[in-house]
Amino acid sequence: MTPLPVLGAGGWGTALAVNAARGRVPGAAPVRLWARRPDFAAQLAAARVNADYLPGVTLPDTVEVMADLGAAVAGADFALVVVPSVGVPELLMELPRALGVVLCAKGLAPDGGPLTALAREMGFTRVAVLSGPNHAEEIGRGLPAATVVASHDTALAAAVQRALMTPALRVYTSTDETGVELGGVLKNVMALAAGLSDGLGLGDNAKAALITRGLREMGRYLVALGAHEDTVYGLSGLGDLVATATSRHSRNRAAGEAIARGEPTAQGGKVVEGLRTAGLLDAWAQAHGHDLPIVRAVARVAAGEWTPQTGIESLMGRDAKAERPA
Repeated sequence: MTPLPVLGAGGWGTALAVNAARGRVPGAAPVRLWARRPDFAAQLAAARVNADYLPGVTLPDTVEVMADLGAAVAGADFALVVVPSVGVPELLMELPRALGVVLCAKGLAPDGGPLTALAREMGFTRVAVLSGPNHAEEIGRGLPAATVVASHDTALAAAVQRALMTPALRVYTSTDETGVELGGVLKNVMALAAGLSDGLGLGDNAKAALITRGLREMGRYLVALGAHEDTVYGLSGLGDLVATATSRHSRNRAAGEAIARGEPTAQGGKVVEGLRTAGLLDAWAQAHGHDLPIVRAVARVAAGEWTPQTGIESLMGRDAKAERPA
């Protein structure tokens, strides 16, 4: 194996680095965990625990922590890009175009388009996306999980699969980049909706309805963007939606609950991707004439234009419909 750069030392980047290191045989090329801030990299290298983002998980000795980006990607075939979506364009600008890039952020480019499309526009020819029901807190501890890596480049997807597959993490491959990437994006908004429901104390019935109709809304969006309809029922769609809408680890669900209670949405300095994504998706839907009612309600509540109660009323007051139109 060639060195594996993991670019981004937040919770998810740290968990991926730890998982990959566990799967490497003795003497294999190292996993390199890159942090942009030299002081944070030095702290992490010395402590061997990411107390800020993934407390309680020790970095194996085979994980090299560094702040020099050029050194981190030297000799590598591909790199995992694990910074928040808003920081992806800047990081890609600094990477060699021959490097394969595996996008692990569940967000959109500044123009509201897929990050995979942005990467190709910037000159990268080997692009993949990693997504699934994967809370860093559990991956870092080695609890059983599954994920999916999607790419039009099947050789790149297979290489990522080999690098990340361990007894605790099953890695599936897919060629549906659009479906896998955007399923992970849209489920964050649905998780915000589930959190709003929890915060308002609306009960299990309401939350189940939101998750179910949210999945249907995700499917319409994915198909409109050219994805395979079946992908929405896979790990990056239904799987990730269930985990993110119900888990105590979910920042998006917690942020929705905080909004409903009139509390701050800050998650200890950690990015809540759905708050940014909701507005971008709603703008896209309005511009293209697509009906994404849950996205619209979440976007307007998150922006402070509607109260949480108004958002719920907008969904409950919609015209009567058939669940499966003829």
